Amino acid sequence: MPIYEYECTKCGKVFEALVPMGAKDAPPCPTCSSRRVKKKISMIATGKGGCTSCASSSCSSKGFS
Repeated sequence: MPIYEYECTKCGKVFEALVPMGAKDAPPCPTCSSRRVKKKISMIATGKGGCTSCASSSCSSKGFS
């Protein structure tokens, strides 16, 4: 199950949720229970190691080596 990042448009809370691939509805906000949430565009992790925020595959800024 992928982890998605959401932002509540009612209270502004940013949260992550494990959501099944086929899910049609977004999860409710854990702070205010509103269903008015939008999925955020997040960085993805790659399986090759290295940091996704720089061009070097030997980046150690986030603990990758």
